[in-house]
Amino acid sequence: MKVKGLRWFIIGLIFIATVINYIDRSALAIMWGNENVEGSISQSLGLTKNDYSLILNIFMVAYALGQLFSGKLFDKVGTRIGYVISIGVWGISSFMHSTVRGLFSIAFFRSTLGLSEAGNWPGGVKSNAEWFPIKERAIAQGLFNAGASIGSVIAPPFIAMLFVAYGWRITFMVIGSFGILWIIPWLLINKAGPKKHPWITKEEQKYIVEGQSIADQNATEDTKGLSLREILSHKESWAIVVGRFFLEPIWWLFVGWMPIYLFDVYGFNVKEVGMFAWVPYVGAAIGSIAGGYVSGQIIAKTNSIDKGRKTTILIGGVIMFLGLVATVLFGDTPERFVGIVFFVLFGFQFAISNVQTLPSDFFSGKSVGSLAGLGGMIGVFSVIVMNFLIPIVAEVSYTPVFIAIAIFVPLGVGAIYFFARNIQSVEK
Repeated sequence: MKVKGLRWFIIGLIFIATVINYIDRSALAIMWGNENVEGSISQSLGLTKNDYSLILNIFMVAYALGQLFSGKLFDKVGTRIGYVISIGVWGISSFMHSTVRGLFSIAFFRSTLGLSEAGNWPGGVKSNAEWFPIKERAIAQGLFNAGASIGSVIAPPFIAMLFVAYGWRITFMVIGSFGILWIIPWLLINKAGPKKHPWITKEEQKYIVEGQSIADQNATEDTKGLSLREILSHKESWAIVVGRFFLEPIWWLFVGWMPIYLFDVYGFNVKEVGMFAWVPYVGAAIGSIAGGYVSGQIIAKTNSIDKGRKTTILIGGVIMFLGLVATVLFGDTPERFVGIVFFVLFGFQFAISNVQTLPSDFFSGKSVGSLAGLGGMIGVFSVIVMNFLIPIVAEVSYTPVFIAIAIFVPLGVGAIYFFARNIQSVEK
């Protein structure tokens, strides 16, 4: 049996995995509430906003370590088995949230969730490097990242509906089962890479292989990846490490804190959060696909990966910066606030799809996952610092948080321009 466009089935499955990933990770914030929200997690377990900050950072520390560990894991065992391990553990971890009794138990399962969910990102970047020619990688990454946005669109109303009907424990049982079920079609469809897959057509195989770098074309299963020290000896690698350090907090500010912001500033309940919190992620989904498309078009017209990536990252950066400034100046109602965040997250995903593609632009084979994982880990460290500071600063106002994150945008974009003077393969 031969399947036309097999690479799109592979990225489609990873898209679905990413949707599940964000439904699972969003559930805690949406159902957390506060002491005034009946039946919420915080009220049921007697936990506070400071407890939430601690739990969120435990997740983020585990997520940071998971980025590095899973990057190496995917490079060692491959994307097929790497995804089975990653999503299997995170599905069980999400399900086990239904059994928690207090701070310690919820923190434990949050840590195993963070360790395993992290694998989705270096795994996705590595899979895209295997299955797509260079000119299509940004659009593939955009589709993959759109899963995070779609998951964040689906999560608030879906989780709020389950919460109202069945409570938070049953909700965790339901969403935790999704990842485990996903493994079945993944193993059936993703039998091997494009060079050996029995279902791939010769035309698609040729199209993929000829559109990759020389280093990718020459890579075999026995090809060894570079060590992290060797990877970081290339100045271009620091574009990813430093760029993601400054850019990652923008996304995580809204993923981790927007529901809490709506509870605190506008007095929302879980149902109202479900009605509002999904809107900005529609912008993120559009930005993911648009950023990949625009980058691909520029590369096709100019035959320059450098122009395609940098132009798209710059455009996204400008949109992010202006939107974050607007949250301070004009975000005085919930409707205005979520509308402005719509554009902030559009700009973030417009840019980040190309930032996350950079490891496969610079390196091939078994070095891609390692660099992607390292970049993700470093990015999460800045998020951890932000999460510790927000409860302290928010006692007075959230405004300084938005200002600080706005300043991070030119620093992140500037780092990519500074360290990666020309985006191309660094392997000879």
